[in-house]
Amino acid sequence: MTAEEIIIGADHGGFSLKESLKPFLAEMGFAVTDVGTDSDRAADYPDFGAKAAGPISAGLFRRGILICGSGVGMSIVANRFPGVRAALCLDEETARLSRMHNDANILVLAGRKTDP
Repeated sequence: MTAEEIIIGADHGGFSLKESLKPFLAEMGFAVTDVGTDSDRAADYPDFGAKAAGPISAGLFRRGILICGSGVGMSIVANRFPGVRAALCLDEETARLSRMHNDANILVLAGRKTDP
């Protein structure tokens, strides 16, 4: 594991945003591990939330990004895992503060409210 690794996952409501973020993250020097989903077909957010939060809880990754339609479902699922601090952020300031003051290790985005 290196500090530059990041795990990312989404359901169908976040698929498009996830796909647009991957090249951006790679440009920034992150090695991106994508745990799905792989299309905009209906998918269950708990499955993909667990696929990202589990490895963070286990210490395999330091940070992650989860995306669903509203961001709420992914936040709930991720925060069930020990050591995970998932923060739903709808703007840059909230994202910055969640890292600075709350040591958030998963950024949760609302796919239906966040422009790529």
